[in-house]
Amino acid sequence: MFRLGGLTVGMYVRDAKNRDEAWLLDQIEAVGVDSEAFRSRDYVLAVDEASNDRVGFGRLRVHSGEPAVCELTGIGVLDSWRRQGVGAHVVERLVAEAGDQEFETVYVLTDQPDYLTQFGFDRVESETLPDQLAARLERKREQFEADVVGLAVDVGSFEMPRRLREAFKSAAPDEESTGPEETAADFGIDPETATYKYDTGN
Repeated sequence: MFRLGGLTVGMYVRDAKNRDEAWLLDQIEAVGVDSEAFRSRDYVLAVDEASNDRVGFGRLRVHSGEPAVCELTGIGVLDSWRRQGVGAHVVERLVAEAGDQEFETVYVLTDQPDYLTQFGFDRVESETLPDQLAARLERKREQFEADVVGLAVDVGSFEMPRRLREAFKSAAPDEESTGPEETAADFGIDPETATYKYDTGN
């Protein structure tokens, strides 16, 4: 829970617990984000304080090596909670945790760089990525069939746009997005033969 100006904010971000593992796996599959080497303890969750509903998630993955490398990955927000600063606050919490672990830089491999550049992330050319991420970049490009690129931010340079900070204070589910889920068949798509490019920002 955050307290700003003496007021209690109805959304907060916490570390994932063992009991969150089944929910995380379901959401990761539904959204289509990267789940390579899944470990629930690497995740944080955005939670609606009023309902205790989990509405967003993301992962801080540490790659061993000399030196070790810290990667932000697997970010997802439930449809009815998007565009309200939920993902932004998940990212902020993960970057803060990277700093707590004494990392100076956080990397991201994403097909949606514009979302992250608003926080201070900058493009990193493939040939200058740490070795642990260079091979992973190629795997992600094949997995998502997209132009995945590398980004990085210095922990101390991360910035939260004011509009996203304010949106998070009053975030609420979009009632128009909470109806029955539509399936591929509803759109005349054969799920056995179709391929998808997920719009996940991971």
